[in-house]
Amino acid sequence: MKAHFLPAFLLLGAVSAAADDGEKIYRKLCASCHGAKGEGAKEHPEPLAGDRSLEKLTRYIEKNMPEDAPGTCKGEDAKQVAAYLYNAFYSFEARLRNNPPRIELSRLTVRQYRHSVVDLLGSFAEPGRPDGRHGLRGEYSPGGRRFRDESRVLDRLDPVVDVDFGGATPAEEINTDEFSMRWSGSIFAPDAGVYEIVVETPNGVKVWLNDMDRPLIDAFVRSGNLKAVREKIVLLGGRTYPLRIEAFKSKRDKTSSVALKWRPPQRETGLVPSANLLPVRFPPLLVVPTPFPPDDRSMGYERGTLVTREWDEAATSAALEVAASVLARQESLAGARPGASDRKERLREFGRRFAERAFRRPLTPEQQAFFVDRHFEGDLDLALQKTLLLVLKSPRFLYTETGAAAPDAYDRASRISFGLWDSLPDRELLEAAKAGRLDTPAGIAREIERMMPDPRTRAKVREFLHQWLQLDRLEDLTKDAKRFPEFNDAVEADLRTSLDLFLDDVTWGEASDFRQFLLADYVYLNGRLAKVYGGDLPAGSPFRKVSLGPTKHVGILTHPLLMAGFAYDATSSPIHRGLLVARSFLGRRFRPPPDAVTPLSPDLHPDLTTRERISLQTTPQACQSCHSMINPLGFALENFDAVGRFRTTEKGKAIDASGAIWTLGGEPVRFNGARELGEYLAQSEETHASFVEQLFHYMVKQPVLAHGLDRPEALKREFARGGYNIRKLVAQVVAASAAAAPFTKETKGKSP
Repeated sequence: MKAHFLPAFLLLGAVSAAADDGEKIYRKLCASCHGAKGEGAKEHPEPLAGDRSLEKLTRYIEKNMPEDAPGTCKGEDAKQVAAYLYNAFYSFEARLRNNPPRIELSRLTVRQYRHSVVDLLGSFAEPGRPDGRHGLRGEYSPGGRRFRDESRVLDRLDPVVDVDFGGATPAEEINTDEFSMRWSGSIFAPDAGVYEIVVETPNGVKVWLNDMDRPLIDAFVRSGNLKAVREKIVLLGGRTYPLRIEAFKSKRDKTSSVALKWRPPQRETGLVPSANLLPVRFPPLLVVPTPFPPDDRSMGYERGTLVTREWDEAATSAALEVAASVLARQESLAGARPGASDRKERLREFGRRFAERAFRRPLTPEQQAFFVDRHFEGDLDLALQKTLLLVLKSPRFLYTETGAAAPDAYDRASRISFGLWDSLPDRELLEAAKAGRLDTPAGIAREIERMMPDPRTRAKVREFLHQWLQLDRLEDLTKDAKRFPEFNDAVEADLRTSLDLFLDDVTWGEASDFRQFLLADYVYLNGRLAKVYGGDLPAGSPFRKVSLGPTKHVGILTHPLLMAGFAYDATSSPIHRGLLVARSFLGRRFRPPPDAVTPLSPDLHPDLTTRERISLQTTPQACQSCHSMINPLGFALENFDAVGRFRTTEKGKAIDASGAIWTLGGEPVRFNGARELGEYLAQSEETHASFVEQLFHYMVKQPVLAHGLDRPEALKREFARGGYNIRKLVAQVVAASAAAAPFTKETKGKSP
């Protein structure tokens, strides 16, 4: 559903008269295949709905309907039946009228659950506070395995852990035979997923990460000639975790060196950068390990509307794990010392505060009695466990939207925090709700502005951009080794880093402008990528902006990662690239193809270019309803080969990168090459509306129209008025969701 169809409300009166006769024709010729109300039937199970204009729908019916005698419904009959079904159930407005959107009952998504647990327990610990420095605290001491503070002779800030003393020592006071090294601080994980921690050293080593009691890597005792030790750990993105490394050189070791490396999700192994290391200690975080079933994405975005037995069982298992962790840490979390006279009151007070933080609002006396007070008789550990499990399994914790008739200030606080962070409100936001500062748009805007710089916001926006660009489809970029010997895993990993640097630059830079996604002529390259894609960089150069020229590079549209990802192992793929542009940038929706079609092998047509081969394959009329749009969009990107390098010829023939598209208003637009396509997309209101809608759905996880029928159009106008600033749009989206009331008959057609 799209906001750019809203002006068609004006058409409804004009088509109503013709619709009466059209209904008779529809029931006679169409209902048997498409259902009495366009709901679908056995022959055509899909609902009869789409995004064609009334004029294009009429032309389509004249040419193709009815299926058993195409072309027999013409002239006035075609106009009348088109008017009827357009007004009754086909158009956006008809679908909106027949099935009004509403803010849906919604549970925590898997991501929201894990982040909420982290912040729920984190609210009872002293938060870590960056001091502006990067690196780890490095300490060096004489002696054996156990590091002794009193014998420390060198204490410094190491930007990275990458030392190689050979047969020497860190300091003159330390004997070469035996000494200890320790690095402490924290490590920042930018993305969620499985990280592989690697320590390259010939010496004994231990690594503690996020659990300061049990080492992730325990290799004080080494065997054989093992040069590196490694372990994997799951981390949430946008979070900072405590880290400690201890290593020692024994008399048996000829040399001493230590290098701390990691392999982040979908990256290659490399040194942990200084930017991801902090010399201050952050508290440990409880990353719930319980496997949850995937969240529903049937509407194109992740949402928590589906509650299954599997999800309920996972939530129960997770609650048990959280409760066990709290019980093990009750002294540090609740200040309840074993045997202390005030232990009962401290645990009861902790239970009350735990429930309030989980429920995102103060408890009523009745709630406090039900969830907390009535359990604190007898065994105190059991009492605390009952409270924790009751709270963690309560809908007040598990559901972000409960369908309240009149959202209050605490509901607004939750919508803001879950919108930006996918997590609970912090203390400041709850205080703002309590003080009534979220009762006005200005108060909401102030809190959003305060929370925007948080790493959790950046992590969530980056994950949205990854989803927008369909990076989850790019798991295996293996290329034909004979044709592209220079394309390997290291190049693929560098391309992912390159894309993220570009996305962060455009999103969070001072001149944040969405249009630069589709217009910029620069790309982030390092020495390795420059060898493949051009750019005058010496070998070993770090990443930097490199302009490849307006023809050879057009923002994300021709970024080598996307060009290589949406291609085959030896050839480009105009179909995959065209689908990316149509779906992600223009927001068009396509029905699945009626039959699975095997692509024509290039070997069967060795003289044909990719464009010629795809045109031949999609010639049948059954293909053209979709490929007449998809193919021309992909053809505009044919100057880029299977690894995303610019080219001007294929099979000895000049590349034909011309293409065209019909706008939703029925106007043809022609372009030649990626630059002209990018310029069209950058200025297209259809592109802007699609980006606004997709961003809203990802951040809020609710239908945008349920927040006001004019909300998409209003956000699109604000987006344009703000110079297409992405940060401002994120803030406006979250503010709109915070202020919204549930969709009812009374609010239908109104924006809150």
